[in-house]
Amino acid sequence: MILSILLLTYLIGSVTFIIGLKMLSHPRTARRGNLIAAAGMGLAILGTLFFYRSSGHPLHNIGWICAGLLIGGVAGVVAARKVKMTAMPEMVSLFNGMGGLCAALIAILEFIHLVHLPLVSNVIGKGVIDPAYAYSRGLVFIMTLELIIGMVSFTGSMVAFGKLNGRIKDFSFRGQQWLNIGALCAMVVLFVYFVFYRFHIDSSMPMRYFSPHISAIDQATIIVFVVLLLLAFLYGILFVMPIGGADMPVVISLLNSCTGVAAACGGFLYNNAVMLTGGILVGSAGAILTLLMCKAMNRSLKNVLIGSFGASAAAGKQASAGNAYKEISVSDTAVVLAYSRQVMIVPGYGLAVAQAQHACHELEKILEARGVNVSYAIHPVAGRMPGHMNVLLAEADVPYEKLLEMDQANSEFPNTDAVLVLGANDVVNPAAKNDPSSPIYGMPILEVYQARSVIVNKRSMKPGYAGIENALFFDPKTSMLFGDAKQVLQQLIAEIKQMG
Repeated sequence: MILSILLLTYLIGSVTFIIGLKMLSHPRTARRGNLIAAAGMGLAILGTLFFYRSSGHPLHNIGWICAGLLIGGVAGVVAARKVKMTAMPEMVSLFNGMGGLCAALIAILEFIHLVHLPLVSNVIGKGVIDPAYAYSRGLVFIMTLELIIGMVSFTGSMVAFGKLNGRIKDFSFRGQQWLNIGALCAMVVLFVYFVFYRFHIDSSMPMRYFSPHISAIDQATIIVFVVLLLLAFLYGILFVMPIGGADMPVVISLLNSCTGVAAACGGFLYNNAVMLTGGILVGSAGAILTLLMCKAMNRSLKNVLIGSFGASAAAGKQASAGNAYKEISVSDTAVVLAYSRQVMIVPGYGLAVAQAQHACHELEKILEARGVNVSYAIHPVAGRMPGHMNVLLAEADVPYEKLLEMDQANSEFPNTDAVLVLGANDVVNPAAKNDPSSPIYGMPILEVYQARSVIVNKRSMKPGYAGIENALFFDPKTSMLFGDAKQVLQQLIAEIKQMG
C-alpha cells in the first residue's frame, strides 16, 4: 500500500513535468506551468521522505536531507527574486552547473559504495557480495555516463557563468581544436575500458537489469575512475573556454541538455521514475533547442562539441574603414517614429542592461495611440540565452502577438518605415550576409537594412559581444542615437507627448 502511494506521487510528479513543459511554450501560461512543475517536484520529494522509508527501504540522515532542502530552497528563492534580468543568463548557467555537479557527486558516491561492497557484504560468505546489493555492468555503464556528463556540464557551465559576467575572457591557442578532440576521444576510450574491462564479473549472480553482477574491484580500477573524472573536469573547461560570446546561447542550451541527461541517468541508477522523466524532458527539450539555436546561428552541432566556432573575431573586416556614421537627436527620432505608419522595434542586450522594457512598452502604446503600427522583431539568439528577449518583454506585459520571429520580421522590413534597434548588434550585422571573412558569416540575421530608415540606440560605437564592428552603423540609411536605452526611451516618450 505504501509503495503504491509512493509510485502514485512519482506518477503525478512526472505528469506535472510534462504539463509544465507544455505550458512553457507560451508566455501567457509559462508562469503557471512553472509553478505546476515545481509543485510536482515538491510532491515527489515529500513522497520520498514520508513513504520511501515506510516501503521497507532504509533512508538515513533525514536531518541532513531536510537541512539541505531548507538551505537550498531559501537560497534559490532569494537569488531568483533579487537577480536582475541582465544577470538571468548567468543564473541559468550557475543553476545548470549545480545540477551537473549533483549528478557527478551521485556517481562518485555510488562508485565509493561499489568499492566497499565486498567489505560490507558477508551475508553469503566471506568476500562475496550479497545479490541484493550487487551491481550489474549495465548500472556501472549508467553510473559512469552520469559522472562524465555531469562533470562536463558542471565545469562547462561554470566557465560560461564566468564568461557571461565578464570575469573570464575568451581563450584559445593553436591546436585547441585538436586538444578538445583528443580529450573527447580519450574519455570515450577510457569509458569503454573502465566499464567493460576493469571489473570482475560473477556470472553465478542472478540477473538484474542488464548483465551478471560485479563481484570485486581492484586498485587499478579506482585509478582509472579518478582519471576519467579528471578528464571530464578538464574537457568541460576546454569545451567552453574558446567559444565566442555571440555563440553563448547555443552553449547554454547544450549544457542544459547535458544536465538533463545526467539527471536521467540518476533516475535510471535508482530506478526512480520521477528523476528519469524529469531528466529525459530536460535533456530532450535542451537537445531540440540546441539544434534550433545551431540553425539560427548557421553552425553545426559538430562544431559546438569541439568548441571551434566563435573563437576569433579578428577575421572580420573593419566595417568603419573609409566610412563615417551619422548621429540623430532625440527630437528628430521622435518625429521619425511619430509620423511613420509602421515601426519595428529590435530589442537587444542593451535594452536588458538598461532595464528599459517597461519604457519600451510605454513608447509602443503612445505610438499606437497616434495610429502607428508597432511590432517587435525577435532574433532567436538575441541577448545572452535562448528566449532572453521574449522573457524580457513578457515581464513588461508586451502582447505576445506583437513579437515577430525572424523569418516573419524579415518579410516585413521592406514595408517598414522605421526600425528602432535598442542595444542589438551582432543579430543585425549585414556582415553575416556579405562578408565571407566575418566569423558570423552565414548566420541568419534580422535584415533591418531593408527598412526605409534605421535608428540604432547604443551607448557607444564599441562592437557587440562577438567583438566585430557592425557595417549597419555606417549604412547611409542608418542613424545613431547614443545614450542609455531607458533614458533615451523616456525622452522619446516626453517628446512625442508634446507633439499632441
